[in-house]
Amino acid sequence: MKTMFAHSRHLCGWLAACALVAPFLGAQSVAPRISSEIAKSEQVTLAGSLHPMAQAKFDAGRVPSSTKLTGVSIVFSRTEEQEADLQALIAAQQDPSSPLYHQWLTPDQFAARFGMADADLSKVKSWLQQQGFSVDSVARSHNAIRFSGTARQVEQAFSTQMHSYKVSGVQHFAPSTELSLPSALSSVVLAVRNLDDFRPKPMHIAQGRREYTSSQSGNVHFAPGDIKVAYDIPSTYNGAGQSIAVMGQSAIVLSDIENFQSAASLSTKDPTLVLVPGSGTSTVVSGDESESDIDLEWAGGIATGANIIFVYTGSNTSYGVFDSIAYAVDEDIAPIISVSYGGCEAENSSIITEMETILAQAVTQGQTIIASSGDSGSTACYGDYGNTQDTAPVASDEVVAVNYPASSAYVTAMGGTEITSANDASGSTYWATSGSNPTTALQWIPEVAWNDDSASSGATYGWADALSSTGGGVSTVITRPTWQTGTIGGNTIPSGSYRLVPDISLYSSPNYPGYLYCSSDTETGIDGSCASGFRDADNKYLTVAGGTSFAAPVFAGMMAILNEAKGYTEGQGLINKELYTLAATSSTYSSAFHDVTAGTSSGTSGVGNECLAGTSYCSTTGTSEYPSTTGYDEATGLGSVDLANLIAAWPEETGSSASLTGTTTTITAATSAPAAGASDTFTITVVAASGSVTPTGNVTLAIDGGTTAYSNGGSTTTVALTASSIAGTATATYATSFSSTGTHQIIAQYAGSTAFAVSSGAVQVTVAGSSSGSGTGSFTISASPSTLTVKQGSTGTETLTLAPSGGYTGTVLMSYDTSNDSALTNLCVSADVVSSGYASVTVSGTSAVQANIYLDTSAADCAAVSSSGGKSLHRLGRVKAARSNSPSPAPLGVAFAGLLLAGFLGRYSRKFHTMAGVIALLALGLAVSACGGSSSTSTTTSSSDPPKGTYTITVVGEDSATSTITGSTTFTFVID
Repeated sequence: MKTMFAHSRHLCGWLAACALVAPFLGAQSVAPRISSEIAKSEQVTLAGSLHPMAQAKFDAGRVPSSTKLTGVSIVFSRTEEQEADLQALIAAQQDPSSPLYHQWLTPDQFAARFGMADADLSKVKSWLQQQGFSVDSVARSHNAIRFSGTARQVEQAFSTQMHSYKVSGVQHFAPSTELSLPSALSSVVLAVRNLDDFRPKPMHIAQGRREYTSSQSGNVHFAPGDIKVAYDIPSTYNGAGQSIAVMGQSAIVLSDIENFQSAASLSTKDPTLVLVPGSGTSTVVSGDESESDIDLEWAGGIATGANIIFVYTGSNTSYGVFDSIAYAVDEDIAPIISVSYGGCEAENSSIITEMETILAQAVTQGQTIIASSGDSGSTACYGDYGNTQDTAPVASDEVVAVNYPASSAYVTAMGGTEITSANDASGSTYWATSGSNPTTALQWIPEVAWNDDSASSGATYGWADALSSTGGGVSTVITRPTWQTGTIGGNTIPSGSYRLVPDISLYSSPNYPGYLYCSSDTETGIDGSCASGFRDADNKYLTVAGGTSFAAPVFAGMMAILNEAKGYTEGQGLINKELYTLAATSSTYSSAFHDVTAGTSSGTSGVGNECLAGTSYCSTTGTSEYPSTTGYDEATGLGSVDLANLIAAWPEETGSSASLTGTTTTITAATSAPAAGASDTFTITVVAASGSVTPTGNVTLAIDGGTTAYSNGGSTTTVALTASSIAGTATATYATSFSSTGTHQIIAQYAGSTAFAVSSGAVQVTVAGSSSGSGTGSFTISASPSTLTVKQGSTGTETLTLAPSGGYTGTVLMSYDTSNDSALTNLCVSADVVSSGYASVTVSGTSAVQANIYLDTSAADCAAVSSSGGKSLHRLGRVKAARSNSPSPAPLGVAFAGLLLAGFLGRYSRKFHTMAGVIALLALGLAVSACGGSSSTSTTTSSSDPPKGTYTITVVGEDSATSTITGSTTFTFVID
């Protein structure tokens, strides 16, 4: 709990101040709002609940009714009185003359003042359970309830239909109509989210393979040391005692982060990993993995002394980075949050209203949120979800737009700059070389607006690759904040009623000069990234990228250093008011900011972020939507910064944490992979950022979410710190065991004291095992042959080998998906053993087990088995029957239904010039029959055989009782 009252004694001389502070404490004060029975007889449409991409032209049919949907959230609105109170509080917290200046709330205090009443939460939970849903958790802020159920239950509860949508070659799911709610809920429900799997897209662009600098090519690239020199980041600070939470939607390989640190001559320091509870298993997602690597490496590369916390989502495809943000805010995980994801406002309209409530909460808790503005110039919708990259852009791609969450008034939006081509060479005024080592920046390198738009790139790689430019413009949703007005650099900020983007810009181009990073992501095209310093396994190629994805974590690192330097041990909340206030002073603007007045690498005056790729790619060519100008402009905002001078101009902390010493909290497990039921000991360490005085007080441990925030069996306990033999360090230990397999998480929150600031740490352990059999461990799946070729109308056999490890035994249920569900509508798949619609394989010893699946390309077989009432296995989209000549004595269905396609969800290959789709797992329990059902009346929709062609088949295996134990494999299927 934050110690906001430990330093407020001087405030109580003012009665009015104490009256304002009083509501921060105590029991819940909000009044119940649901006065009538929640009955379905009276329904009200939930406006804005239809996802913009749920369009008829993308419709791929009904989602199987038994499809399991997890992580669905019903989100509550605030009353008008609560909202007015909230806005008044935010204003007071940012006003140095107010007694509430920097008096940050805790999540529990926020819930007591701005959440739902306990009585209302109980009523909604009861109603959800009556609809057949499983209630998984209640948000700590009391503004949301998370639940799970089937597609049928969702359809019946909210009067809609769940459909699949094929958008840009990727399969998604979403409700096909706006949702309806019982009238008793209509006034309190803001949104029902996670009923679709359209995830935000990463904001980075890969350059591909590029040869090294100096002796090999003469190219130059940014490493952390170069950015520290260019932006005058003082070496006297490193972010000690500060924490940065990086948002992600893919797991990472820790060795990539360590390789980056080694190549950049930094000390090895792993980030703390926090998997959002309920979001599935920790899963690497191609493309998103690179984004995670970039953000972690560069936030930690700038603020080397800060605690970097990676908050990410798992294999559940309905979860994404917005869930990461919500969790980081709900648990107040860190004072600085870095987000390198987003999407244009028009295509994220269904989530903006809800996310604004979360971001507002973050500001009241002292959290500073920094987000990328985007990489498609003034046309932010370009390459989102509306079109394939093999065809020409459509009108919706060419609309002038900005990205969200960068456009939120609660966020600091980061745009992009670049150096000119004349300064992009080693041995120049700005770069020094040293043999085969990386070139080194000597000083700040003059910046222009980043705009590398290229018609030739579009022609070579696909239309979505034509744009490579800083995002910026005018929001159509977010009202203009009061701080975004006035005169900057002698020019008045453009007038208007809506928020302008960005606020600050930093180097972002992948070409002039591009950033170095390290990643195992296959989409980088690099084999052995950073195997030898920054070079690959062949000691030749670098992993290089650009985009405002770099600007966000770099500025997050800068903020950690600024906070350390000026004594902001518990955060600053929204910093934009201070940024614009300082920039409005001409002397400060000239010293602490770099005004960017030119655009493109050629240094062309006035060119900003408009489309320069030609009329084949965008209709806005040559219109100079947002040119680079003196002072503020929508291409680069206020410009970039000189951090040392910005720190000198920035005011010292005078709020509640002014005299507090920063701390860093870590928690480690004696065993990272304990056996089920075995005791594991956790050590919590709290270290003071400076001085020799040892932190005192308690640490609260939230285990698997804790009982306050979750109803999933989590728990909360408090342990007392004791001084260690190391000055400035206190420790505590806690022992517990976990009976269930899978990932378990403990968040340690140091409550702070009258002398020390709060801080948080986290640790994850994985309890292995299989509850469907005995022993511990997992399994892998391989397929043979790697390419299966069959004649059209005939059947082929694929052999699957399950290899157990770690003592795994149990029953594995297998389902499959294809790369083209429409073409393979009448593909029938069968197996030797079928259980509840899945191919069933039992592992009872230590040896590998083989099983055959049979792929029948005769549509007549599917129809024949359907009419006989045969059951099918589970498969995405339309359900098929098993082949008629199955080896089993009775017709064995084995088409698999209900696997939800995930992957890069809305991402385009322009990021890496390779395909942008990955298949996610999980649809256990989808009992759907062959060819549309097990009824004898079921028939196929077409009698034609699947067409000739080359397809990819993905097989997923899942333990029959423990969904976290999974394996998968792919093979090529050719119909000749």
